[in-house]
Amino acid sequence: MRVGFVVVALWLGLATTAFGAAPALLVMGDSLSAAYGMAVDQGWVALLARRLADRGSSLRVVNASVSGETSAGGLTRFPAELARIRPQLVILELGANDGLRGLPLTQMRANLLEMTRLAQRSGARVLLLGMRIPPNYGPVYADDFHASFAAVAKQTRSALLPFFLEGVALKPDLIQADGLHPNAAAQAVLLDTVWPALQPMLTSGTASAPARARAPSAATP
Repeated sequence: MRVGFVVVALWLGLATTAFGAAPALLVMGDSLSAAYGMAVDQGWVALLARRLADRGSSLRVVNASVSGETSAGGLTRFPAELARIRPQLVILELGANDGLRGLPLTQMRANLLEMTRLAQRSGARVLLLGMRIPPNYGPVYADDFHASFAAVAKQTRSALLPFFLEGVALKPDLIQADGLHPNAAAQAVLLDTVWPALQPMLTSGTASAPARARAPSAATP
């Protein structure tokens, strides 16, 4: 169940310049990125914004993550977020709720694929955060779920982090009482897991606005 729409814009450096808004990184995720169960400024996305600021980056981080979000819900919102933020970088952290609910993986892959392509058509580069799920629906479903992220990344030639919860999953001291969500102590671990995959993208022309082939259009999941 959704517990609310969390949108956090953390401005790093000057939000506007003589040439317009500072370059942006958009995070589209679910409760894992929406700081579920804690203050927003404790979440890994807020920690990412602070790390970038500490390194002198002018990149602003916009968190459009929603607790309970599925890939279909993310796709519904995504074109408007692209048009509003016009990001240079996009982190897609969606799919976990599809897997936990046993939703069709063909549809999840199609949703992630369309979101990635919409981002790329707008001129943004994409980092996909892969996930794993317990074998509640059988090992075949669980394996196909995990493989879906690599398939989308390969098809779109986008960056991939194979398992977002590496270093956190199966560690009770880093999980909230619900047994599902990382706690506040886990957020720095999540950031350190994402950072090696994201860092090369930060040093490859982020500061300059990319050419945009066309404005993103709405898609039907």
